[in-house]
Amino acid sequence: MARSFNELLQLSAKTHGHMCPGQVLGVRMAMLGLALLGCEAPLNETDIKKIVIFVEIDRCAADALTAVTGVKLGRRSLKFKDFGLMAATFVHLPDDRAVRVAVREDCRDRAAELLPHVIDPVQREIEAYQAMRAEDIFTVESVRVELRPEELPGYRGEKALCDVCGAMIRNRREVVSHGRTLCPVCAGLAYFERLGPVEGLDALDPSRPGRV
Repeated sequence: MARSFNELLQLSAKTHGHMCPGQVLGVRMAMLGLALLGCEAPLNETDIKKIVIFVEIDRCAADALTAVTGVKLGRRSLKFKDFGLMAATFVHLPDDRAVRVAVREDCRDRAAELLPHVIDPVQREIEAYQAMRAEDIFTVESVRVELRPEELPGYRGEKALCDVCGAMIRNRREVVSHGRTLCPVCAGLAYFERLGPVEGLDALDPSRPGRV
């Protein structure tokens, strides 16, 4: 069942931890993106299976997008592209329609013009972004997004074993090099450096069965 902007904004702020301009922008971005694809926020059980959202920044607006729409990383309906851009792309899987909604760089200036009497810039933006027209906050464009089968929600494809560490590799993320199948870590693509195993897990594990 669709909810009002104010209801969604309060939900978003509670989920995120506080109210901020990014929450207002994220909620409006989510509602607009879904509306352009013929859906309402929050997504119902039917529509949530039809939508994939790419978010391009890991800041406040990202929490708003997930809270308002219901898309989740674990359901593979949320994709993160670390572009550092206040933008999101909404993909309608049944017909491959997609729209990218981006925040205008001059929206802060427009907020200042709208509410010059509000001294605090954060409060000014919170209030202004709720009152401004969509055209004054966002740029919107139709785009095409190519999604491979292994990127789609519900994908149950084949798995592979890493020839070096034996890890099970899912979603076709293996790397084939010199005739060997490697996981991304063993292929040199790790985001971390291994320093050694951690010992004594049984004594440290707070989730151990039987522990009060």
